[in-house]
Amino acid sequence: MSNADLVRIFERIADLMEIDGADRFRINSYRRVARTIKDTPTDVAEMARNGDVTDLQGVGKGTAERIRQFVDTGHIDVLVQLEAKFPPGLPALLDIPGMGPKKVGLVHRELGVTGLEDLKKVAASGKLAELSGMGVASVKKISEGIAFLESSGGRTPLGIALPIAEMFADRVRALPGVDRVEIAGSLRRGAETIGDVDLLCASGEGAAIVRQFTEFDGVRRVLAAGDTKGSVTIELADRRELQIDLRVVETDAFGAAWQYFTGSKEHNVRLRERAVRRKWRLNEYGLYHEKRRIAGESESDIYKKLELSFVPPELREDRGEFDRPSDAADLVTLKDIRGDLHMHTVASDGKCTIEAMACAAKERGYKFIAICDHSKSSTIANGLTIERMKKHIRAIRKVDEAIEGIAILVGCECDILSDGSMDYPDDLLAQCDWVVGSIHSAMGKGGSGKLSPTERTIAAMEHRYVCAIGHPTGRLINRRAPMDLDMQTIVKTAKRTGTMLEINASWRRLDLKDLHVRLALDAGVVLTINTDAHHTDQFAQMRYGIMTARRGGATVKDVANCLTLASLRKRIAKKRDS
Repeated sequence: MSNADLVRIFERIADLMEIDGADRFRINSYRRVARTIKDTPTDVAEMARNGDVTDLQGVGKGTAERIRQFVDTGHIDVLVQLEAKFPPGLPALLDIPGMGPKKVGLVHRELGVTGLEDLKKVAASGKLAELSGMGVASVKKISEGIAFLESSGGRTPLGIALPIAEMFADRVRALPGVDRVEIAGSLRRGAETIGDVDLLCASGEGAAIVRQFTEFDGVRRVLAAGDTKGSVTIELADRRELQIDLRVVETDAFGAAWQYFTGSKEHNVRLRERAVRRKWRLNEYGLYHEKRRIAGESESDIYKKLELSFVPPELREDRGEFDRPSDAADLVTLKDIRGDLHMHTVASDGKCTIEAMACAAKERGYKFIAICDHSKSSTIANGLTIERMKKHIRAIRKVDEAIEGIAILVGCECDILSDGSMDYPDDLLAQCDWVVGSIHSAMGKGGSGKLSPTERTIAAMEHRYVCAIGHPTGRLINRRAPMDLDMQTIVKTAKRTGTMLEINASWRRLDLKDLHVRLALDAGVVLTINTDAHHTDQFAQMRYGIMTARRGGATVKDVANCLTLASLRKRIAKKRDS
C-alpha cells in the first residue's frame, strides 16, 4: 500500500460526503488529510504502524485510527458505509468536467441518475437543463465534458504536452497584434502529467486572436470562442484529445494573469491571504489597494509588493516555499549541466554509436558523458556478456582518445539481481569509471527467500563500485506503478554510503519524482540528472529532469552533473576508497 492509495481513499470519502450533502467542515477535513499525505515523502502506512502518523499536519486521533484501519484491514468503515449509499456508477461522474460532487448529488436525488448512461439520457431529454442551477449552458458544458472524458482517458505526460504547448504558443506569437505569449498552468510548474494546456497572451485584440487560434491546423473541436478566451482540443497519437486553453489579457496586467493562471490553487490562496492581511485585493488583473492597481505588470512586482522573494514556478505548490524561500537563481538550470551520465548505444539497446552520442553531446556543450550500456542479465535489452563488455570498454576508451573536447567515461548500467548482488563481477566493475545500479526485473515485494526491492537497492548502494542508483522506483508514468520501496531508508543509506540517486529525465519515468527529490536533498544526498538516452534526439529530455529537480528544490551544488570532471572523479574515488 502506497501513500497514493491513502490519498485516493481520503479524497473519495470527501467526494462521497459532498455528494451526500455532509457538513462542509467534515468534508474539508478529509481533503486536507489527503493533501497532507500526498505531500508527505515518507511512508504514511509505516508511520501509522509506529504510532507517528499524528505528527502530520491535520491528522488527529480519529483520522489516525482510520489510517491504521486501512493499513490493517484494507478498508475504512466510513468509506464502506458511504459507498453503500450510492449506486456503484455514480462516483465515476466526478471525472466529467463540469460535474462536481454537488451536481452529482443533485442529479442523483432529483433525476435518479445512477451512472454515465443515465446522465447522457437526461441531458439529451432536456430534463437536466430544467434542474435549478443547471441551465442550457451548464448542460452543454457537461455534454462536452462527457465527450472529452470518453476520448481523453487520462492525464497527459509532461513530455507529450510541453512540445505541443510550445508549438501552439509559437503559432499565437506569430499572429498580428500579439505582444507576448507564455505557457501557464501545471505545465509551467513542470508537473509530471497535466490535465490541459494553458496559454496566456498579451494583446489588445482578444476577439481576433481567439478566432484565429480556434482556426489553427490540427484543431479537432472548438469548446469555446469568446473575446478573451478560446478552448480547443487536438487529437493525440493514442486517439485521446488534449484540451488547449488560450486567455488574452491587457499587457499591463500580464504579470498578474501569468501568476494567477500558473497556480497552483493552493499557492495562490496563500498569496491572496497575504494581500488581504494588508487590506489589499489580488486577482488575475492585478494587486489592488482599494480601486488602485499597485502591481500586476510583472510577476516579480507582485511578490516584491507582498514582501516575498520571487518564487520560481516549479515551487508554487504550497509545500513550504513561503517558509523556506529560495532565490530563483539558486535552482539548477539547463545551462548548469556539464554532462550526462546515463546513455545507451548500439552495443545494447541504443540506436546510435559511441561516436554519435559523444559528438551530439559535445555539440550541446557537454564536457563529459558516461556510456552506460546494459549488463548481461538484461537480455531483452541486448545486455552485454562479460566478454562483450570487455571489448566495449576498449571501444569506449578508443573513441575517448579520438574525440577532443569531451571526456567519454566508461560506464555501465548494471542490474541489481534478486539477491542484491551485481550482475558483473567486481574486477569488471573496477574497470569502469562510472557504474549505475538499476533494478529491471523481479520488482515485487520479495519474500520466499528473495530480497525486497528496498533490500536489493540498499545492497547495491553498499557496493563500493556503484556510483548511482538508476531510476530508483522503476515507475513508468501512466503505465507502471513504482516499486514498493522504503524511500526514507534508501535515502539514509545513500547518504551514509555516498551513493548518488538519479533523476531519470525520460518523460516516461521522471524518477526520482519531485517529492523524493526533496526527501533526498533534506538528507544531504547528491543527485544526478540523466536522460537515459537511447538516441541522440533524447538528449533534449534533460529539461524534464531539470524541471523535476527544481520542483524538489535542487540547486547547482546538489547535482553531480554540474561538477567539473575533476570534482566528479574525486567524488567517485572517495566512495571506492572508503
